[in-house]
Amino acid sequence: MKHLKKILVILAFLLLIGCARDNEAESTTEKEEVSMSKDELRLRIDDRMIEVEWLENESVEALRGLAREGTIEIAMSMYGGFEQVGNIGTALPRNDEQTVTECGDIVLYSGNQIVIFYGSNSWSYTRLGRILNMSKDELETLFGDHDVRIELSLE
Repeated sequence: MKHLKKILVILAFLLLIGCARDNEAESTTEKEEVSMSKDELRLRIDDRMIEVEWLENESVEALRGLAREGTIEIAMSMYGGFEQVGNIGTALPRNDEQTVTECGDIVLYSGNQIVIFYGSNSWSYTRLGRILNMSKDELETLFGDHDVRIELSLE
């Protein structure tokens, strides 16, 4: 009986420690989410806000750093019938990998050009993100018949 009480006390103690750690982790996670939401990179194309899932990598963090200094405006040009390309105006860190892009992919090319695909291509790029909630037809309409201007900013 004495051993059973000791075991129950130890189990209760361990349970309390585990709960305290869970609460601490949740609190830290909430703080990180709040701070990240203040540093969310936003994409606007021809006065239309576009939902993007940005990757977490050195190149995207460098874009955020540029956007902290002010809105980044990039004149994009149609290229190849499947992409829009624009010079960022500075070189960003890159981690190019041979990849096949899909409609909606956003990549870094040559370290200083952002590319948004409304078609597909295979080349060596650094992935930045992906446009969400837009069909291939919507992206082709948005990008496929004229050059566009994009803005990257923080919210």
